[in-house]
Amino acid sequence: MEKNAVSKRIPRRSRLNRLSFGMIMVHVFMVFLSLVIMVPILNLVAKSFSSPQSVAHMSGFAIWPKEFSFVHYQVVLSSSSIWTALKNSLIITVGGTGLSVLLTCASAYALTRPGLPGKKLLMFFFIAMMVLSAPIVQWYMVMKDYRLLNNRWSMILYGCVGVYNMILLMRFFEDTPPSILEAARVDGAGDWTLLFRIFLPLNKVPIITIMLFYVVPKWNEYFASGVFLTEQNMRVLQVYLREFVVNNSTAEMGNDNLSQYAMFRDLNLTALQNATIFISIVPLLCLYPTILKYFTSGVLAGGVKE
Repeated sequence: MEKNAVSKRIPRRSRLNRLSFGMIMVHVFMVFLSLVIMVPILNLVAKSFSSPQSVAHMSGFAIWPKEFSFVHYQVVLSSSSIWTALKNSLIITVGGTGLSVLLTCASAYALTRPGLPGKKLLMFFFIAMMVLSAPIVQWYMVMKDYRLLNNRWSMILYGCVGVYNMILLMRFFEDTPPSILEAARVDGAGDWTLLFRIFLPLNKVPIITIMLFYVVPKWNEYFASGVFLTEQNMRVLQVYLREFVVNNSTAEMGNDNLSQYAMFRDLNLTALQNATIFISIVPLLCLYPTILKYFTSGVLAGGVKE
């Protein structure tokens, strides 16, 4: 009765106005946050697609190219070094993500099976490994002992299974209906058949979400790749970016390559660096829209309790 009386005292229009004002402030904040994130990226893209003479006169807030030109991309993509680095990054990302997802699914399946001997001890070990992660020196010694230095397998195996990802996937595997598993067992299905024919098809959304958790770190890995892969033909794209963008090393473009563009005497180094950065983020920009819907639904599904 008291709650109804209080609600009657507050005019409905004022409550709606108060709610609308709050929503307006939220939208204004989100728009402001989006601009803070997007303007530097758009400025980077605009400068990379502008003519060399116009880049020097563009401010940090310019989001539209001036005198549209592909010359900076023409110079960057004609360098053999960036293609080598891009190839190495793609091989490591695709191979490492595939192996990581497979091992994570297999580990989650094994740890969710009833009657697994030493399950509590295994979980304690994995959680301890997640908290007490090995430093890069130990990783280096292991890769050296296995003769994996300057080998792409070192980066494919590095951080292959994320314990957090495994525990997250275990939560979904535990929700698989037991009746389906019993029916499959009656038909003679083994563990591998259950994993590939039942668990993986029924958990596509969380698996794709886990895949995204592996793709981004593999693609953006810089420090470990700089330790394990020191030869020029083994460098990944992030190490290439450091040399060219951070250290301003024009040797990364190749002297012979730059001499071919002597007509472009006003080539802007910043615009060349922006073009290189944009090339490095294009694969992730293409990947995100494709699997974003699975990522969102997977995260939401993880918080639903029936």
